[in-house]
Amino acid sequence: MSLAATAFNQIMIMFLLILVGIFCYRMKLIDKITNKKLSDMVLMLVNPIVIIISYQRKFEGTLLTGLLISFILAVVTHIFGIVIGYVIIRGNKHKADLAIERFAVIYSNCGFIGIPMAGGLFGSEGVFYITAYMTIFNLLVWTHGVIIMTGKTDTKSMTKALLSPSVIATVVGFLLFVTRITLPETLSDTLTYLGNMNTPLAMLVSGITIAQTDLKKLFLKFRIYYLSFLKLLFVPIAMLFLFRLFNLPNVVLLTSVLAAACPSAVTISLFAIRYEKNYLYASEIFAVSTISSLLTIPLVMYIANLVLYR
Repeated sequence: MSLAATAFNQIMIMFLLILVGIFCYRMKLIDKITNKKLSDMVLMLVNPIVIIISYQRKFEGTLLTGLLISFILAVVTHIFGIVIGYVIIRGNKHKADLAIERFAVIYSNCGFIGIPMAGGLFGSEGVFYITAYMTIFNLLVWTHGVIIMTGKTDTKSMTKALLSPSVIATVVGFLLFVTRITLPETLSDTLTYLGNMNTPLAMLVSGITIAQTDLKKLFLKFRIYYLSFLKLLFVPIAMLFLFRLFNLPNVVLLTSVLAAACPSAVTISLFAIRYEKNYLYASEIFAVSTISSLLTIPLVMYIANLVLYR
């Protein structure tokens, strides 16, 4: 099966899970408060477990090299997104929304969408490499991301970035990897069971969040399509052609491009609430970019397949 076909199959599974989340919210099986708790559970517990498990593999020099390259590619991608956000995203009659729009283009849903997609396309090796992107994401979203939203530096948020569960899990997993320490089978199996909850829980949360928006009016806001184009196609394809100039392992390159091709981070809605921005607009961008990614991620993978394997 081609890379694009595999991506499409994986994204369809995730789409059906998103529909279940929408159904649960519409039927009042899950409310906003419960969804917030589920979101916290994924971010604070399940994602870190998935990261640690992904590092439980035989130590190989090529894997370590690939991981270090992934860190560099993640930094480059975020810097490119920041430049695009400030240079291109300017014209908006609602200047207060510029922060939300720039945030949406820069930061990917690499935890909720990226990890399940990387696992589905490239297995545990893909999850292993995408942890680098998640680490850079967490460091930047709680520093630069907070500065975007507030317009000022928040030292506490910078400290929080270093102590986020995903960053801690990456450090712990990396130390276990390089010291070649293997977890006991019973503990490893338990963590694997918990980690397997990541995809269904993350997609349910995404579906419930989307269900809270006005879907009828949602698709008539054309500026959101412009933002989605920048986030879902322009940035990842630009990174694909840039990274292709270097002699990089294909899985490392593709995982980085996949992370960049993910929709806008669900964090955009949480930050909009926390920092008193336009929460509705943030949720609309999240919803459109997430729904659009059902088509754009397979398209990006198709283009990547043509570029790398022709």
